[in-house]
Amino acid sequence: MKALLFLGSRRVSSPPQPPRLGERVAAFLAMHLRERFETQVVDPLAYPVSEVFKPAFAYNRGAKPQPLARLEDLIRESDAYVMLSPEYNHSMSPALADLLNHFPSSAFSFKPSLIATYSSGQWGGTRAAVNMRSFLAELGCLPVSAMVHFPSADQVFAQNGELLEGQDPARWERYAGRGVEQLYWWAAAASHQRQAIDPFGLSPAFSRTPAERNAPEA
Repeated sequence: MKALLFLGSRRVSSPPQPPRLGERVAAFLAMHLRERFETQVVDPLAYPVSEVFKPAFAYNRGAKPQPLARLEDLIRESDAYVMLSPEYNHSMSPALADLLNHFPSSAFSFKPSLIATYSSGQWGGTRAAVNMRSFLAELGCLPVSAMVHFPSADQVFAQNGELLEGQDPARWERYAGRGVEQLYWWAAAASHQRQAIDPFGLSPAFSRTPAERNAPEA
């Protein structure tokens, strides 16, 4: 099965240091994901988006920028997602939300997701994870109950994702493994069910306009 790990940061500024702490956490998670999934990391810096927001359904057929069109194909082909976010004002990363909002919920639907957050402080981004649950539910990729949070991540991970000296590998592997194993279980179950019954036959996708979500007129 295939998984996409979305790195939720476009930060390249310095200071603060390190400029992209999320790269370290993503490298660590990717190592564990690859024990269960064919894994690809999605870096928002590789997908420049227009200054004027334009969701997928707003483009004329064939006019969608090629990087976004390729990423949408990857999203549709994947069986599971890991959403990795820092915390901005107790909320998820605007870079992650902006990128995900370019795609229709049907690209993600009927597949599971895993919420992962991090910070250089003591909370590890846990407050961002709270609103990520409702955001991902609206995308259709329901998050598994296990979440993984990494406080003081700059003191835990080296640049390549390896644990720094003094860290307990078994402790971190068990912690990350719980989330990955839940993601794998649900991804396998969802894959089996999608093959047995077409979910979009039962619950058609909204693909043209938000008005498709409207309730019937009285």
